[in-house]
Amino acid sequence: MNQNPLASTMSDVLTTEEIPCDSNEGAIAMVTINRPNKLNSLNQEVMNEIKKMCSWAESNEKIRCVIITGAKPLPPPEGKRQKPNAFVAGADITEFIGQKSDDIRALFKDNGWEALWNLSKPTIAMIDGFTLGGGLEVACSCDIRVASERSIFGTPEIKLGLMPGGGGTQRLVNLIGLGKTMELVLTGENISAQEALEIGLVNHVVNPDLLEEKTMAIAQSIASKSMHTLKVAKNTIRQSLENPLSVGVAIEAEEFASLFDSEDKEIGVQAFLNRSVPEWKHR
Repeated sequence: MNQNPLASTMSDVLTTEEIPCDSNEGAIAMVTINRPNKLNSLNQEVMNEIKKMCSWAESNEKIRCVIITGAKPLPPPEGKRQKPNAFVAGADITEFIGQKSDDIRALFKDNGWEALWNLSKPTIAMIDGFTLGGGLEVACSCDIRVASERSIFGTPEIKLGLMPGGGGTQRLVNLIGLGKTMELVLTGENISAQEALEIGLVNHVVNPDLLEEKTMAIAQSIASKSMHTLKVAKNTIRQSLENPLSVGVAIEAEEFASLFDSEDKEIGVQAFLNRSVPEWKHR
């Protein structure tokens, strides 16, 4: 597994590394929310950087998959306790002070959760530690979630007299069902990584030492496929959230048929018959 970054971009709160693909000349974007002293909590600067990153990833033909994670805790000052691991431990509550509804509406009209959700390229949340509130909504805005055994999940907003506002009430229902969503949101209590796996909130739970290896294996597998087909498949799956079954099946049939006009279909079929590795036109 080649993990040497091709290039990196950095802001104060978000870092992005381009990790080479094993099977082609593309790259996987490893995006790290970088506020370890604040448990990687979301503030407006982070949200703005997530939007910029998504725009960059969408327009960069080299990027085939995006992994988003949280920075590891820094070594503590002498005599201080080590901070816990966190993917994103929620919103930065200090930014809520004095805010009114009109202020929040303006911020939430164009936000990082929707930017992640609307990426046409596959996205994976690599989760290690606290994943709460807005952080859980970041994870739910990704296509796939891989978590360490020490991860903790929850929607504690109800304890502040609030509720999830970044798509959590909607995306959680699609992932874990109505009853479990009601329980999480209305109690504000946390659940373990194992329970998150059992209810379908995450795809995999692994030892923390194996988290990056497992996540990269999934990303590399995705990155080896036709980029055009990946985008069509992702969009078609998403249609199931917006349409009744009969409509979704019709959309799927049409998209499936349309792929027969793509060069990559012929390349893939011939490679299968010849037992060779496909050289996709749309990499």
